[in-house]
Amino acid sequence: MTHRQRLSMIAVTLLAALGLATAGANPAAAAPSAQAAAPPATTAVPSIPVTGAFTDATGGTGTFAGSFTPTSFAAQNGSLLATGTLTGTLTDAAGGAVGTVTQTVSMPAAVAQATCRVLDLTLGPLHLDLLGLVVDLNQVHLTINAVPGPGNLLGNLLCAITHLLDQNPGAGSLAAILNFLLALLGQL
Repeated sequence: MTHRQRLSMIAVTLLAALGLATAGANPAAAAPSAQAAAPPATTAVPSIPVTGAFTDATGGTGTFAGSFTPTSFAAQNGSLLATGTLTGTLTDAAGGAVGTVTQTVSMPAAVAQATCRVLDLTLGPLHLDLLGLVVDLNQVHLTINAVPGPGNLLGNLLCAITHLLDQNPGAGSLAAILNFLLALLGQL
């Protein structure tokens, strides 16, 4: 595997791990526009599926199905904001296509929750002679991960402790890193 392929895999993995919140995106407000945004410059950037619902002209519940392809990231009020192209199809309650959307939108982004590595210990083979009781143990690999989240008191505590000395880069630094990864993907 070449250096470029490894770098591409790392960048795609990091971007795929980025979960994009769709709470601020209103597909109904994203009506088809004459000013349709140009498609992304590269297909190496992964798209995130986006779904939603809206009230159609008959008062029924229509659906939106499409994808969001990030093109840049920025810090805004201490939060990470993703800007990119939203494409998809609006379908009314009867199942008929109302229209398609290709529009540049911005929405809040969050890094997916991960576990915190607390301990990773590997012991070689052990031979214990305990007053005539012989214990032979092959290689032992002990991994302890803390899982943070609501109700996970010990996981939250251990994750906080393991990251106590980490520097928090903030949303601005994270946006810069993600924009750099997008630029690298654009060069492939």
